[in-house]
Amino acid sequence: MRIELATAPGSSERPNEDWASTAVPAAGRGGALVLLDGVTPPQDDDGCVHTVPWFTARLGGALVELSASRRDLTLSEILAESIRRTADAHRSSCDLSHPRTPQATAVLARWDQERVEHLVLSDSALLVEAPDGTVRPLLDDRLDRLPPGLLASEEIADTRARNKEGGFFTAAADPLVSSRAVTGETPRQEVRALAALTDGASRWTEKFREGDWTDTVKVLRQEGPQGLIDRVRDLERADVDRVHLRRGKRHDDATALLVEL
Repeated sequence: MRIELATAPGSSERPNEDWASTAVPAAGRGGALVLLDGVTPPQDDDGCVHTVPWFTARLGGALVELSASRRDLTLSEILAESIRRTADAHRSSCDLSHPRTPQATAVLARWDQERVEHLVLSDSALLVEAPDGTVRPLLDDRLDRLPPGLLASEEIADTRARNKEGGFFTAAADPLVSSRAVTGETPRQEVRALAALTDGASRWTEKFREGDWTDTVKVLRQEGPQGLIDRVRDLERADVDRVHLRRGKRHDDATALLVEL
């Protein structure tokens, strides 16, 4: 098994709000990966005394622990319990009902000799490569299906779409959001590799259209996750007229994780 991970902040002036890790049990017959993309609050107004990196570290730590140790729980149950634990750690000091309480997108995968389980919530991506090289993207496309005007401002998105029926969902303070995640499983013999990407890294495919998901995995294998991130940064710097970035951040936190089983 080969595991390679790289991450880079979008700006040297702000902490990296992405979080990623893997776990390989002592028996060495399976493993798990966790990738989170923290949601930056506008003007740091989120009703919480803690930072987004504090939240993603707490949530990510719980997800890794439970994914590796509680094989009796589904990934949805693991996400729910991890959200509950994290909320309990700061509900006495923070307003967890605030629509911008610290939150994150989530990608989970867990494998053993029989199957590979997956969970995707919001706009990070999980790619599954088959032995023949075919790549299947596992995505939560709710954001892409929203009317453009609904995301015209942070305020409109918060009040009408964020963690609302008919909108999109992120891991925040409500454990029930786990039921909104995209979940499933694949027979282990049908999976050669897994790749998890925050949207700062998936820009190479989704915004700049430099290649499809199969090409993304090829870059990850040949140049490593850092190579993919470097390619994204070069494209961001070259897009001076914002043909591709439009209203998006010039540079976003970017994390890429490759697991070859």
